[in-house]
Amino acid sequence: MSQPPVHAPGNCIFCKIAAGQIPSRKVYEDEEIFVFDDIHPWAPVHFLMIPKVHIPSMAQVEPAHAALLGRMMALAPRLAAEQGCNPYPEGGFRMVVNTGTEGGQEVHHLHIHVMGGPRPWLKG
Repeated sequence: MSQPPVHAPGNCIFCKIAAGQIPSRKVYEDEEIFVFDDIHPWAPVHFLMIPKVHIPSMAQVEPAHAALLGRMMALAPRLAAEQGCNPYPEGGFRMVVNTGTEGGQEVHHLHIHVMGGPRPWLKG
């Protein structure tokens, strides 16, 4: 019997993290969104925002996902401030969504990187 593809929901590391099957340092959670610290941070503040529903990437986003993604975008500034990003305009943060292999996506579950804090950063 063959293994499911890495991007299949049953074999998805981010689905397992959101379900509590794999430990993470949780930043925030509600019924639709799970947020946790990146295990290889590029900046002093670096967390990932994921929908609990398995969406492989931005390429699979549909109009039905608009409210969920809007909530994620609206939540990001509050969490960035709570995690230590300095206020706008001198401070701030960066949000990145890698899509597909050529776009740098390593885990095929839609996720938003939120990075901030004093520069220089390791990457980004």
